[in-house]
Amino acid sequence: MRYSTAIVGAIAFYASEVVAFPAAAIQHAANAERDAAASRIIEGAVAKFNRKRQASNPGFNAAAQYVSTSGEYEFVAPDIAGGDNRGPCPGLNAMANHGYIPHNGVATIEEFIEGTYTVFGMGKDLGGFLGLYGALIDGNGAEWSIGGPTSAIGATLGLLGVPQGISGSHNKYESDVSPTRGDLYEYGNDYTVQVSQFQQMFDLQSDAATANYDLSVLTPFRAARFQQSMENNPYFFNGPFSGVAVQPAAYTFIYRFMGNKSAEYPEGILNQDVLKSFFSITGDSGDFTYTEGYERIPENWYKRAIGDEYTIPFFLTDLIAAAEEYPQFLDIGGNTGTVNTFTGVELTNLTGGVFDGATLLEGNNLECFVFQTIQNLLPDLVRSLITDVAGAQSALDNELGTIIDMSTCPQLASYDVSQFAQFPGSTGVAS
Repeated sequence: MRYSTAIVGAIAFYASEVVAFPAAAIQHAANAERDAAASRIIEGAVAKFNRKRQASNPGFNAAAQYVSTSGEYEFVAPDIAGGDNRGPCPGLNAMANHGYIPHNGVATIEEFIEGTYTVFGMGKDLGGFLGLYGALIDGNGAEWSIGGPTSAIGATLGLLGVPQGISGSHNKYESDVSPTRGDLYEYGNDYTVQVSQFQQMFDLQSDAATANYDLSVLTPFRAARFQQSMENNPYFFNGPFSGVAVQPAAYTFIYRFMGNKSAEYPEGILNQDVLKSFFSITGDSGDFTYTEGYERIPENWYKRAIGDEYTIPFFLTDLIAAAEEYPQFLDIGGNTGTVNTFTGVELTNLTGGVFDGATLLEGNNLECFVFQTIQNLLPDLVRSLITDVAGAQSALDNELGTIIDMSTCPQLASYDVSQFAQFPGSTGVAS
């Protein structure tokens, strides 16, 4: 398999950087009153990272940060009927409309990495993981669609079935609790803007002159949407990857990437006009119109500063800071078929009692849990996609062996995904 080593390396790196913190925080941060030491560890990690960023603030360089919307990058409306793909990610839709990735909405891993860096200043570590994961889960291993299934992707690299694109990746990539898209099992559609939800977000900043949709606005909005999903979606599911890791990105990416940077506001200001442009919304408040797939990069718009890219560690600090304020974000579980029946899954049950919150931070237990979880999940994750499952597992074992001596770990025989059977909305869960 061409990508087996790269896949394992990316997943192992991402898991060690992203999954490890939530794995501990799920048991500890959510009970901060009972475990003040864990809370101090998390607060210290966030503060240390923020101090490091402030000390190396690269400022603003208009020439380097300007994102062109003219010439080869002029807006061109998608031909949806003719096969152009647009989906639930407004940033990717805008990139395709302006030619920063192919206009048909199908791109390679490398095109996603370069496009997200050029337009938004996404770190290439984060862009690389998201591009690779999308190609594996939503595509054919090399490229994937930002919308649904398309004939533009061939069944290559030994993949089975028709790649579904990000619009068809519910619980694998796309998740419940989107800021503007509806929950799949509530609306039957997870990729078009629900104008009522956009209006709810828009109304959080009523004064156009001072509006700024930063994380102090968007994080409480996420908490409100989380509660709405529990109250309105009987199949609401907060998965260990799609919920804990992907869901926060749907909110942090809005401000971190869409905020217009300047010398006065190097972190960016996300005003009402820019927000509407990126979400393909026109008209006045209370009478908005959404045009599917017409997301635009605004005129006179500037991306993140060079040297201040939004990397995996940067994303982690945002994820953890949000979870400190709203611990429910880290709860793995869901509704059980009726609204307001959210039930959580305990770490001890997932691992057959091998790991628990009380000892997860002792010795190398955390690393062992993360890596053994990957070992147990990867075959299920890729079984429906690739032919060489045994080869992928062998490559995984070899790669993990270079990171940690697995013989010193408690033996995790299996990762009990049957715990998710009680949640009808978990269908399609990847991890």
